[in-house]
Amino acid sequence: MPSNPGWVKQLTVAEPQGGDLLAKERAGSNINVDQLAEYMFTKETLEKRERILKILVEDPVFDKSQNYFQGRESRIEASLAKGKRLRQLTVKHNWTQDDYVVANDLLSEPTPYGLHATMFLVTLREQGTPEQHKLFLERAQKYEIIGCYAQTELGHGSNVRGLETTATWNQNDKTFTIHSPHLTSSKWWIGSLGKAANHAVVMAQLIIDGKRYGPHPFVVQIRDLKTHEPLENVHVGDIGPKFGYNTMDNGFLLLNHVKVPHVNMLARFSRVDPGSGKYVRPANPSAVYGTLTWVRSTIVLQSGSVLARGVTIATRYCAVRRQFQDMDAKGNVGENQVINYTMVQYRLLPLLAATFALHFTGRGMIRLYEENQKRTAAKQEASQLSDSNRRPGPEELNPGADLLADLHATSCALKSYGSTVAGEGLEACRRACGGHGYSSFSGIGTWYADYLPTLTWEGDNYMLTQQVCRYLLKSARAVLSGKASENDTSRILKAFLARRDTGAAFDVLASDTDLVDAFAWRVAYLTFEALQHRDVEKQSWNSLLVDFYRLSTAHAQYMVVKSFYDALVEESTRSSLDRQTLAVLHKLFRLFALHTLEREASEFFSSSATTVRQITLTRKAVMKLLEEIRPHAVRLVDSWKFPDWQLDSSLGRYDGKVYEDMFYRASELNPLNKVVFDPYPDSPVLFKKDERTKSKL
Repeated sequence: MPSNPGWVKQLTVAEPQGGDLLAKERAGSNINVDQLAEYMFTKETLEKRERILKILVEDPVFDKSQNYFQGRESRIEASLAKGKRLRQLTVKHNWTQDDYVVANDLLSEPTPYGLHATMFLVTLREQGTPEQHKLFLERAQKYEIIGCYAQTELGHGSNVRGLETTATWNQNDKTFTIHSPHLTSSKWWIGSLGKAANHAVVMAQLIIDGKRYGPHPFVVQIRDLKTHEPLENVHVGDIGPKFGYNTMDNGFLLLNHVKVPHVNMLARFSRVDPGSGKYVRPANPSAVYGTLTWVRSTIVLQSGSVLARGVTIATRYCAVRRQFQDMDAKGNVGENQVINYTMVQYRLLPLLAATFALHFTGRGMIRLYEENQKRTAAKQEASQLSDSNRRPGPEELNPGADLLADLHATSCALKSYGSTVAGEGLEACRRACGGHGYSSFSGIGTWYADYLPTLTWEGDNYMLTQQVCRYLLKSARAVLSGKASENDTSRILKAFLARRDTGAAFDVLASDTDLVDAFAWRVAYLTFEALQHRDVEKQSWNSLLVDFYRLSTAHAQYMVVKSFYDALVEESTRSSLDRQTLAVLHKLFRLFALHTLEREASEFFSSSATTVRQITLTRKAVMKLLEEIRPHAVRLVDSWKFPDWQLDSSLGRYDGKVYEDMFYRASELNPLNKVVFDPYPDSPVLFKKDERTKSKL
């Protein structure tokens, strides 16, 4: 099919046009977009993003015009080229790790180097010794070796202790034999393993003299550094197409009695003494979970921006899209903007509030992680800390340092909750876009499909809630025995015990602090209720899993609500934002908290945190907040500062040219329109004409 004929090119969109509608939306709000964006991300970060965006947009390797039309093989080929080019640009422009992360975020698709640049390098850095840094990390940072993190197996994922791959110590020649004893031992889902990596950090069960010591990390070379062919007794490959994430070469790996030297066991926290062959235990067993904790903390930080992309697209499109006429409108006012319908507002605006809530929570999560890293670097091991300074850690781990116990439980709760809100929220955004939301050109579908594995990797979201509840139950036991240290978890549990006989009486509609306290009360109530079931009634762990999921969710919601509130009352927030913008953020806080309370009404009522009358009034308050936030919706999503190139969305264009862009992509960019079918079944010919050009990278 040739380019659009002249008469088609002359057609315009019916009035009012999208650009005019969005301009009117922005004019109707007094939010200072640039000020809010600089507060959220800092001016330096935004300028860095603009600088890097200019480099990527001008480079033909990063062209996105065919992304939605390519099959998996073409996409992964193009993504490999992009990954290589990103590395070249990193060297050329002397980019820092933060610069590289920004470039990847703008690109918005995983490349075959993704797991090398993240988990492989992080694991080597955090779990390797100085000797191993020199041997492996320095070479990996220069991309002289390409690696991945091989933990998940065909038969085991979240249950790391059940991993089947073994690493047997050989005292005679000071080596480890890495072996896959069963088909289910095959490493599976490992990003960058399928085709790109030549090394892997393999998590394997350490065996010494027939005794198992649990999973430990081993650096294993899997491909020849020159030919890139698999080494002898190594079977490795790509696992095939997935629901999404198809620009990443997720792979499988089987090892047949492969020997690696003693130095290949990452030994910062535990090791095998080469002289005696004895196992040297880590001073703090919890520390070996550092890589997963880092990943979970990062997921929490990213969940707000992940959701914000979908909300940005849906909000702008619903402001442009007009359907039907308001039944109560007087006169011929034309079709109504979709965003004016309260049912659309009820679906979208709480998600808009959630983007900010998760953003502020993520910042706190990263601060907690960085503080823990500082303590680790200062060699403040758990064994050197007095019991009075410890908090109870998760039951499956030995008691750790205060911060490490908090970090583990918090990262589990917030990873589970944040990624669930983001994943389910993206689907809600797609559906809010109506029929056009189903088009790839919406920019939501591919993003949603690529994000979905986050809900199950690095700990399945349902499984992680058990970790959180172990922590809360131990904290409750410590409070009841009078041995709890001073921390926020102990504080809310003690507050509940002090007032449970007299009642809560929180004024959730008039007081922000009472609203936060009501969320804390619910957590404490559910914790002691679970403790009653477990310790007094002796109910089985399995029978309580649904209760534990609700408890973990309640705990996460409390932390998110508290983080949002704490951010608003910080002096830095008040000094950075003008009164009008701060007032709208406060409305978003109220909307997120009250909408969550409304959805979880039965638990707030059963715990006596609220009354039935308060819940009824909460529903009215939510509707009022939707009305008040509605005029600011477009400017609020603008503050996330997503460039059109990053969104790659017809529906979410900043200029509102929704229909023009959709038609252009469908008619001009679509390679299928360069093919003329032979439609007759009896004809052996498929195409009468094929003018498609094969891409060359």
